[in-house]
This record gives sequence, structure tokens and C-alpha cells, in this order.
Amino acid sequence: MQIICNKSDLLNSINIALRAVSTKTTLPILECVVIDATNGMIKLISNDQELGIETIVKGTIVEPGAIAIEAKLFADIIRKFPDSDVTFTSDENFMTLIQCEKSKFNLMGRSHEDFPMLPKVEMNQSIKISDYSLKEVIRQTIFSVSDNESNKIMTGELFEISGDTFKVVSLDGHRISIRKIQLHDSYDNIRVIVPGKTLNEIAKILSGEMDKIVNIYFTDKHILFSFDDTTVLSRLIEGEYYKIEQMLSANYETKVTVNNKELLNCIDRASLMIKDVDKNPIILNFENENLELKTNSTVGSMKEDLDIIKSGKDILIGFNPKFLMDALRVIDDETVDIYLFNPKAPCFIKDKDETYIYLILPINFNVA
Repeated sequence: MQIICNKSDLLNSINIALRAVSTKTTLPILECVVIDATNGMIKLISNDQELGIETIVKGTIVEPGAIAIEAKLFADIIRKFPDSDVTFTSDENFMTLIQCEKSKFNLMGRSHEDFPMLPKVEMNQSIKISDYSLKEVIRQTIFSVSDNESNKIMTGELFEISGDTFKVVSLDGHRISIRKIQLHDSYDNIRVIVPGKTLNEIAKILSGEMDKIVNIYFTDKHILFSFDDTTVLSRLIEGEYYKIEQMLSANYETKVTVNNKELLNCIDRASLMIKDVDKNPIILNFENENLELKTNSTVGSMKEDLDIIKSGKDILIGFNPKFLMDALRVIDDETVDIYLFNPKAPCFIKDKDETYIYLILPINFNVA
């Protein structure tokens, strides 16, 4: 096999493929990327058996063939090359020569036949969504996916399609994030749980361009994302997602409207006084047209006032500041509406049309 590729094109494709290369495995072949120069195109293929990526590289095929090569080392070599053409040559014994200008590396490859290639999936159910919209809904929900592997359902996000509505839900036991967008077309009902790891990697690959389209295909066990010259295939998480509708009560005693950026900055300042080991809440006192934020910890205390518009009862309530900041950071509106019921009930941050809903559980605290 022999191929010639531009260094920047090759590096870009390697960086995409690396996202599905296993870093903790007892199977050394999973630490490889397959370079497949058959059927008139050059592909890089990686697969950690949960997530698989296939991406096309621009280049010239001098002699067709395929080989598996240690992915991280391959990427590091290409990254160090000058900006020029890279020639990649391998023989029947899997010895590989990588050459760029006067620099040459000889590496030992492996047979691509030992590599678990991506399974073929039926591409029946599918939707189309803009690159920008998909990247945004992931950004606006992924932070409340749980990293606790003992509860597999919480490590994924619910993708629910109903007609022309696409809803994404994530939760970790302390908060719920919901984002809804309108699709251009109407589709059959779909409800699947996508691993958070997959969505994190997808978000890093997507360009975020409005005019680019991502095709998403669904099967019983897999989800496939197809965009540009890249295909990402992931296993779905099996099981039934939580019925969150009963948690989304419309009842509230207090509604507060506040400047988003001012509130975010104020909480950010208050969090400087809170150490992880303390787990102290930030205390919000909604009274008349004023919000007093305060916190006390082993390192000191902080207090700050904000102007608000409030209807309903005064309320004193405590929260984990990180949970509030995670939600406020991904809301693009200038002002946010916060709905509260009592100091032991969750608060809701949502817009009028409920295109986003963030539910956050409060933290009990002792009033000083």
C-alpha cells in the first residue's frame, strides 16, 4: 500500500479518528487506527467497541491496501512533520514507512483483518438536523449527564423525536436539563438513550455551521451520525428512560426575572468562597424587588444584592452554585425566569415556550 496526503488534511482526519481509539484496553488492536486505501478512497477507521468512527482523508492512492497502526504514535508523528505532503508506504510484512520531506519513520503495523471493523447497520429511521443545532443542544444539556457508571441510564441523554419536535433530556439525580427544537420536517416517533461519551465526542467534531446538515440514523441498538466526510457509530444504552413529566410541575409560589449575566457573575464570585470539601450552598434570599446572595465557609463569607422583578411570596433557598452556573452559562437570553415553590422543592429555570427547562434540587442549610 502507498498513499500520499497533505499533512494538514491527514492530521485533521487523525484527530477525528482518535476520539474512538481505546486508551484503556487489554486488546492492543483497539489502540490502532486502520488506514484503508481501497475502493478508490482513503479512510481512517477507529473503534473502541462502544464508539466507532470512519472518516475520509483527501489524498492520492498510489497502491491500494489496508493496515492497522498504533494510533497515538501515528498522530504524534504526523503532528511533528512540516507542512508538506506525507507519503505512507507499507509492505506485506506490515512494515510501514512514513516520510515527509527529509524525515522518515519506520513503524511496525498490524493486519487490518485483526481489527473489529464497524458493523453494518440498517439505515431506515433517520432525521436531518443542522450541524449548529445539534452542537448547541448537546452543549446545553451534556453537563447534567451523570458520570456514575453504576446507573447506566443516567450516563446517557434521551433523544425523543415526535413529529417535528426534537427533545433532548439529561439528568444526574440532582438536576434535569431539557432542550427542545423544531425540525424542518416531521418524523415518526423515536425514543432512544445515547451515551454521554458519544455526544461529547460528536460535539468536539462538529463545526457548528448553520448551513451544514447532520443525518442521524436509528436502529434498535445503534445510532449513526453522518456529516461531512465522517461517520460516527455508537451503541445505544438499553433500558427505559425516566418518566420526568411528573417531576415538571407547573405549580409555583414565586416567579423571579433577573439579568442572566449579572446573576451568573454574582454566583461565580460567591463560589470563590466555597471549597469542594465544604459542600456549602449558596443561599438566595428573594425578598421584594431584591435578591440577596450570600455564602459562608471555612475560608470566609460573601454577600451581594441584585435587582429583580418578583411576583409571589418571598423565599429563602440554597443551591449548589455549580448547578446554577452550568444552566445559566448555556442560556443565551438576556434575562431568565426562575420559578420556585418552597425551600425544599426544586426550582425551574425556563423560557415562556419551554424550549429549555432546567430543574435544580435545593440544598438544606441552617439559617445563621
